[in-house]
Amino acid sequence: MPKGVEHKKHLVRTSKFLSLVLRHKPQTIGLHLDEGGWARINELIAKARSAGVNLTEELLHEVVEKNDKKRFALSEDRLRIRASQGHSIRVSLELEPREPPEFLYHGTASRFVESIREIGLVRGRRNHVHLSKDERTAASVGQRHGKPVVLVIKAGRMHEEGFQFFLSANGVWLTEKVPTDYIVFPKE
Repeated sequence: MPKGVEHKKHLVRTSKFLSLVLRHKPQTIGLHLDEGGWARINELIAKARSAGVNLTEELLHEVVEKNDKKRFALSEDRLRIRASQGHSIRVSLELEPREPPEFLYHGTASRFVESIREIGLVRGRRNHVHLSKDERTAASVGQRHGKPVVLVIKAGRMHEEGFQFFLSANGVWLTEKVPTDYIVFPKE
């Protein structure tokens, strides 16, 4: 296998590991995240190595810079790292409420549509419902879970009626829930 391909696979494995410990289960390696979800890079490297995962500062910087979805961010001093969104553990991303565009989009799999028709979009184990600014991005998200379906969210109307929206560092719109009244389902 060519070295470039192997390196890309290594970056993907590292990204998945970072998602696990920075978004969901830092305790698997004994990592401490502060209230903002930040981990000190030197602690992350040491704890990962103790768990048999070889990380370096250079590798972490490369994953942050090359990740197409910008899932991770470095602090300004480049001494800390965190996931940009998608946490199932309680963290405060310190995001200010923002006015969303009139419409946002949510990608899901067709098998979930009936449940969404009944209860709307709920955050589940995550801290927020994730919404995309365009249909193409939403479709690619939905495709990861099966046959994709893109739901149109009346975000402007939700905002006017008191729902809060936040924009994560990587451009994903976040809200606590989306009741069915604000969802436009595709025609069957």
